[in-house]
Amino acid sequence: MKSSDGELTIGELAGAFGLATHVLRHWESVGLLHPARRVGDRRRYTDDHRFRVALIVQAKAAGLSLEQIREVVEAPDGSTRRDRLAAFLTELDERIERLRAAREMVAHAVGCPREDFLACARLREILHDCRAHEDGTARAHAREPFGGDRVGAER
Repeated sequence: MKSSDGELTIGELAGAFGLATHVLRHWESVGLLHPARRVGDRRRYTDDHRFRVALIVQAKAAGLSLEQIREVVEAPDGSTRRDRLAAFLTELDERIERLRAAREMVAHAVGCPREDFLACARLREILHDCRAHEDGTARAHAREPFGGDRVGAER
């Protein structure tokens, strides 16, 4: 039941997102969420808090840590906020590429025509392509196949 003064209780706010109230309390303890006010021992939240929780939920779904989210939402201005998100966007793009490569490997293994996909030259090529760059960063796919002509019939 919504509070009569237009504010939300912690239970109402958490329930709107399918969260437990202790999650909001934790976010409060790490500086992500601050109640508008307290009435006795009860926290009260506004529609702005609903927006903040939605932002936190989506940022977590995108893979940001609570610390990263705090750095973004507590940034002094929009430009700094955008810069922090730009750095995360680069990380997210790299993660998506690694996931794409992992999916390619799993999809091949599932549909592999070999009796045992571990003996498949194409799978070995995919795994070889996942090795690290010289600078230590992972790469998802290389241009030169491992195994050369031996993989043609097994793709």
